[in-house]
This record gives sequence, C-alpha cells and structure tokens, in this order.
Amino acid sequence: MAFSPDGNTLASAGGWDDFTVRLWDVATRQQLKTLIGHTDDVNSVSLSPDGNTLASGSDDDTVRLWDATTGREILTLTGHTDDVNSVSFSPDGNMLASGSGDGTVLLWELAPTLVE
Repeated sequence: MAFSPDGNTLASAGGWDDFTVRLWDVATRQQLKTLIGHTDDVNSVSLSPDGNTLASGSDDDTVRLWDATTGREILTLTGHTDDVNSVSFSPDGNMLASGSGDGTVLLWELAPTLVE
C-alpha cells in the first residue's frame, strides 16, 4: 500500500488472485477507482512525489505506470524475468526502481511528461 503525498488517497495492491490496483479516498474510506491491466497478482504500489503517477509491480513480470487521477494506464515497463516484488519512485519522481524475484533491481528513467 502507498499513501499519496497529501495523505488523501491510498493505493492498494489487489492481493491473491486479484490482478487489480485500487485507489481509495482516505477520509470517506470509499473506493475511487479500480485499475485493470496486470495479468497476475499485484505485489507492490508506489505513488510519485506529486501524487499524479502510480507504479505497480506484478507477478506478470511487469511494472505498469498509471495516471492516478484518471486511472488510465500510461506505460508498461518490461525487463524483469520474474515477479516484480517492489516499486519505488525517487524523491524527485524522475526515476523508478523495481525489484524482482529474478534477483535484479532495475532503475527506470522516466520522461518528465510521465510524472508531471
């Protein structure tokens, strides 16, 4: 799970046999959006420092970037050969790190337009 920088939104990984990412309104505890695109369990989520971009890592060996406002998928990052277990944005939001069961950590340089 990951909170948005302002603390108003919570992102959660779907869990066992749930291939979704969910966005929640913290104050009302109501679900805002369900993000669908992964083809296997989602293990990790991270919100960019500005709260506009969400990253998710999955057992489908991919990292997906989402527009946190609209729920639209922006980009799928491939390169791992096993489950993606963790994702984390850099403090400036220009890089994303992903860790995998394949024993690697990949650093992804994000175009500024992806995280603005």
